[in-house]
Amino acid sequence: MVTATQSTTILEGSGIFAQPSSLPFQAPDFARINDADFKPAIEQGMAIERAEWAAIGANPAPATFDNTIVALEKAGRMLDRARAVFSVKTGTVTNDTLDAIDAELSPRLAAHNDALYLDDAIFQRVEAVYNARDTFDLTAEDRVLLQRTYDDFVHAGARLSPDAKVQLREINTALSSLSTKFSQVLTEADRQQALVVADRAALAGLSEAEIAAAAQAAQERGLNGKEIITLQNTTQQPKLNALTNRDTRRELFEKSWNRTSDGSANDTRDMVRQIASLRARKAALFGEPDFASYEMYDRMARDPQTAIEFMKGLAGPTAAAQLREAAAINDEIAAEGKNFPVEPYDWDFYAEKVRAKKFDLDAGLIKPYFQVDRVLEDGVFFAANKLYGLTFEKRDDIPTWHPTVSVYTVFDKDGSELALFYFDPFRRDNKRGGAWMSSFVSQSHLYGEKPVIYNVLNIAQPAEGEPALATFDDVTTMFHEFGHALHGLFADQKYPSLSGTAVARDFVEYPSQANEKWAVEPTVLANYARHYQTGEPMPADLLAKVRESQTFNQGYALGETLAAAMLDMDWHTLPDGKVPEDVNGFEAAALAANPLHTDIVPPRYRSTYFRHIWSGGYSAGYYAYLWTEMLSADTGEWFDEHGGMTRANGDRFRETVLSRGGTVDYGEAFRAMTGNDPEVEPMLRQRGLLDEAN
Repeated sequence: MVTATQSTTILEGSGIFAQPSSLPFQAPDFARINDADFKPAIEQGMAIERAEWAAIGANPAPATFDNTIVALEKAGRMLDRARAVFSVKTGTVTNDTLDAIDAELSPRLAAHNDALYLDDAIFQRVEAVYNARDTFDLTAEDRVLLQRTYDDFVHAGARLSPDAKVQLREINTALSSLSTKFSQVLTEADRQQALVVADRAALAGLSEAEIAAAAQAAQERGLNGKEIITLQNTTQQPKLNALTNRDTRRELFEKSWNRTSDGSANDTRDMVRQIASLRARKAALFGEPDFASYEMYDRMARDPQTAIEFMKGLAGPTAAAQLREAAAINDEIAAEGKNFPVEPYDWDFYAEKVRAKKFDLDAGLIKPYFQVDRVLEDGVFFAANKLYGLTFEKRDDIPTWHPTVSVYTVFDKDGSELALFYFDPFRRDNKRGGAWMSSFVSQSHLYGEKPVIYNVLNIAQPAEGEPALATFDDVTTMFHEFGHALHGLFADQKYPSLSGTAVARDFVEYPSQANEKWAVEPTVLANYARHYQTGEPMPADLLAKVRESQTFNQGYALGETLAAAMLDMDWHTLPDGKVPEDVNGFEAAALAANPLHTDIVPPRYRSTYFRHIWSGGYSAGYYAYLWTEMLSADTGEWFDEHGGMTRANGDRFRETVLSRGGTVDYGEAFRAMTGNDPEVEPMLRQRGLLDEAN
């Protein structure tokens, strides 16, 4: 036992998470980690952290920055290690055991969090340090940590009345349980609502490799002689652009659209209503008119109205583009002798035909040039080398959580070891949808630790013996997620809670959006776009067509994201007591009032499978993808005006944005990079929509 104060003792932990891993970079030793390890480790971690907090609150010495703020920063190390590994397991290779642990522990973890932020003794010490901040010898980063800590306590309810704190604890516990359940149910719905096809002719238009993968997926479920098209967690599904059978397209779309609102065990409507109601009630406890106002306290946009007005400014040119694109698609339908207007399940299929004619570009001819490993190593990594001087070395001595996960050591421009990077590319039945970046170890000078970071995607798993090929959307996602990774790789902070991606929701997507630019940079595209069979580079004319087609169909592409972001705000600007019982009815009314043409361009996520906002941390924050696209497009034009992909420009972005973590004002960081405040015109220009905006 280790004595912390005269009255408080702190137990030492046991088990695999009690101490940092002995592997390089403190990488988790997945070869030794079992599902049974997580519950006792998390429970021990909570007990140890509570004792650490008690020692801080009971410390008889006057509150100082070191014995209060830094002490809080140092608390909970075992819990952090266990939760980081538990998160990747439940997100990518979950099972009934892990789901049960998650469901049991999530409300307890929410209560654990409240135990800190609603502790009067600790807050009094935090407030004492904050009020006396000018009397301490603090660095600039110290001051940011103090401000962040104080703000987090206030935002978490430290100033609420005792009765309000009781209510808040109940709300937070319920929200945690509901959020976990929503995520688990949605993962199961994605699996259960997959389209099962008995007649292979219904899959006409797909490649032989895609049909073989669908047959293999069915066989793995015991459905021999059939094929399965699995659902991804978006409204539109990747196969809709190729399926020639309209009935199959309609059925696949309806499976997607109705997956969690069909009255089955995986129906999430009641959970959506409960979460929205609890959030509105929580905001009212803080005297806020709605949850968006409560949630956006630390955002770059600052308040809901700023975000809403920003989105309204995009809606006009986007809606005009949607009508223009729909007219072109309807002309294509008529040219085939068909007599129906475009429906959502037709859009991708006929848009590909319009694209092929306009740019003489066949999407089927592109995919063979995008082999997943080559895109990563000769594309994503190549761009990082050109911009930042990074090099990568694949290694086979680091255990992973799944056989298809690869690991790389990242070396900095001076040849020194910078980080460890994991890449988990393929879709699985027990993997949640979407793509994300996270870390096992955050960079920190306080502990002398280097980052251990991973990217997760959901690229279609190839059939056995077939090559792993990506769509161009997959390629863009690979560059996007590695932009997040760069934000973590280049972190240069003392304190882990300010390190890397520890920034506001409407700033964290900025580096990732900015990194998408390099997917179509000519030198980068030419380096990775090579045929998987011959190794021959994509022909120059095809490369040019890929780049030229980037502004095609942007009314649709921007519109589905914009509609989802507006739907997010519709839910989270509801006052307490005004959340409707009828989730689908509210959604239908919100979409009907939307200035976009949501009847033919539905939102990227429907309310009932909008994982980002109900369990993914983006509540009242999905607009961030658009806000940060504004930042990244403006930055992209700065790169173009200053020589493009050069080391000097990469070093500037690293110095002003990527290395700063949460230590700087977001507006100041952007101005330091570009020399101006963000403007929306570059975003519209990048999308090919500027004319419609004027």
